[in-house]
Amino acid sequence: MDLIVNKLADELKLKKSQIINTIKLIDDGNTIPFIARYRKEMTGGLSDEVLRDLDERLTYLRSLEERKEEVIRLIDEQGKLTEELKKEILKAEVLQRVEDLYRPYKQKRRTRATKAKEKGLEPLAELIMNQEILEGTIEELAKPFINEELEVNTVEDALNGAKDIIAEIVSDNAEHRKKIRNLNFSNATISTKAVDSDEKTVYEMYYDFNEAVKSIANHRILAINRGEKEKKLKVKLVSPDEEILSYLKKTIIENPKVITTEILNEAIEDSYKRLISPSIEREIRNTLTERAEEEAIKVFGKNTKPLLLIPPVKDVRVMAIDPSYRTGCKIAVLDETGKLLDYTTIYPNAPQNQVEESKRTMKDLIDKYNIDIIPIGNGTASRETELIVAQMLNEIDKKVYYTIVSEAGASVYSASKLATEEYPDVNVSIRGAISIGRRLQDPLAELVKIDPKSIGVGQYQHDLNQKKLGETLKNVVEDCVNSVGVDLNTASPSLLKYVSGISSSIAKNIVMFREENGKFKNRNQLKKVKRLGDKAYEQCAGFLRISDGNNGLDNTAVHPESYDITLKFIEKLGYTKADIKEGKLRNIEDKILEYKAGDDRTFNESKKNVRSVKSLKALANFKFENKSPQKDKSKTLEEKIKKLAEELEVGLPTLKDIIKEIKKPGRDPREEMPKPIFRSDVLKMEDLKLDMIMTGTVRNVVDFGAFVDIGVKQDGLVHISQLSNKFVKNPMNVVSVGDEVKVKIIELDIERGKISLSMKEV
Repeated sequence: MDLIVNKLADELKLKKSQIINTIKLIDDGNTIPFIARYRKEMTGGLSDEVLRDLDERLTYLRSLEERKEEVIRLIDEQGKLTEELKKEILKAEVLQRVEDLYRPYKQKRRTRATKAKEKGLEPLAELIMNQEILEGTIEELAKPFINEELEVNTVEDALNGAKDIIAEIVSDNAEHRKKIRNLNFSNATISTKAVDSDEKTVYEMYYDFNEAVKSIANHRILAINRGEKEKKLKVKLVSPDEEILSYLKKTIIENPKVITTEILNEAIEDSYKRLISPSIEREIRNTLTERAEEEAIKVFGKNTKPLLLIPPVKDVRVMAIDPSYRTGCKIAVLDETGKLLDYTTIYPNAPQNQVEESKRTMKDLIDKYNIDIIPIGNGTASRETELIVAQMLNEIDKKVYYTIVSEAGASVYSASKLATEEYPDVNVSIRGAISIGRRLQDPLAELVKIDPKSIGVGQYQHDLNQKKLGETLKNVVEDCVNSVGVDLNTASPSLLKYVSGISSSIAKNIVMFREENGKFKNRNQLKKVKRLGDKAYEQCAGFLRISDGNNGLDNTAVHPESYDITLKFIEKLGYTKADIKEGKLRNIEDKILEYKAGDDRTFNESKKNVRSVKSLKALANFKFENKSPQKDKSKTLEEKIKKLAEELEVGLPTLKDIIKEIKKPGRDPREEMPKPIFRSDVLKMEDLKLDMIMTGTVRNVVDFGAFVDIGVKQDGLVHISQLSNKFVKNPMNVVSVGDEVKVKIIELDIERGKISLSMKEV
């Protein structure tokens, strides 16, 4: 345990106390969102992201320790465990090293070496490996091992068998494999050739391609792997063979003058070419793939999070449009709660081009249902549909806006079992428009209905480790849902199942309880929900909100375990429990600044214990200092809160969180995120202004940056220097074609039609 704690503290640059406390919390069955939000004092305020990294690494290191114990046991059972070998195994820092050390002792399927051993040729192999025989010939050395009963008919048979045994011994040597692996990572190259150089494919840049293993970019690894899988590319690791063979021979051959040297040389070369090289090539390619996949999965997570945290657009009626060409644009009209009011299909685009008829239909729906906003999906025919919607809006008197909404995964949702249950009588194609509309009204509540892999924005999602991708994106969704909080009286099972401590079955039970007993009036009622025990209640309660319940604290992220402290705190400031529900604590900082820390109670209680005049004088000074208005005025808010935390015997981070929550019950952290862009007309170059922040779509990625469509005719350029605050070696490491990004206009040249954009700090 100490070893793991030290390792984690060193790797994550954290205090040992933080590691120890976090491990205890995880082992006690607490979820990451719960630990991040409600156990800040124990973790030192670690974020959910750091906690997940710690949890993942902890799992790996524990698996490593378990494997070490297992390997030691297995070797010991064979009677071959030495103290030196045991130390090497225990010292191993990666699983690969443990497996290398175990390799010579691992039970193998029948190999050429095992067959040779069965023929009694192991002593001959040992004689050759010992390199001690200076006289005679190799044939004379091998002759005694001829045994026709064991199918060793000739000297050549005996020597070949011995070489097979030596080759396996060389191959199984952990130090050899470590050195050869390192030489490959330092000096090998990945080489790709076309299967058919005349065929036009997306992999043409890899038809004759070479790049060093140590510098090849992750996105290239994934592209090459896909090209190989689709049988468009032949891929090979070009190793420094001469250097490796030279290393092996120098290491193994101690006395080149003995009669066994030539045979030993042949065995070493055979070992490398037949056993080591193919094995190491697989290992290196697997390592590169794992590294590339890990990075791609992180990109998915990072791109998915802002998509989930787009602020909801509340209390609006929408006319959502799922654009298309031939099959028409599907329209769904939703009320303020997301209830479907009407739906239809229009055909404004090619080949029908029913522009005027489509405009009339949209105008009628706007008038009939008093529409506020028109969300348009960003897929096929989005721009063409946007133009017609903008024209139509300019022809009506009512002020209606439109906005572009990501439709990633809408088709997946449309055909899902959940969508069928929600809209059994509605056509599959219309469900996509409903999803687009609801994504505007409450993106998180709608997007949790879709497999995270379908909404994650990134590259090569189908080529990645699906289990790991699924787990990572599930964690992202979980973190988003818990950071926002969930309305207990309106949330669907799809949303509730992502709340800390709530499983799919408990989520269904919560909804069932709500349907049978009416709305939840307080969080305590959760304890009556079937299968929701004390631990689940502890984990979930703080993340569930009741907006119109009988306790104002139930509409905040304050955990029930902190209710008593919260009430004591507000009483000190002169507030009541009812004031929280009525939203009267917005100016609580002013009350904190006015608060006289300690009050007379500190003086009076302390006076009882005074034993001398000298002490009384000191205490009098203490009272004077604490009661001095001048001193109070000079105290900062931070100092006051710290003093209150000490008086209440509560952690400072917890008290700060309480203050933040009770100031504004029902606070939605998404309100602090960039809002969707609402437009009433298609943008022109002249509409753009410096420092304007916009949402755009990446259209092309080149060596010097990325071109982004921001809704005008001309794409803007995000130069490589403006992609990130960190150094960017390759733009493809940051963005991919199709990504939705936030950009700021930093330069405009309207005459030349040039737009310079930045993604820094947006």
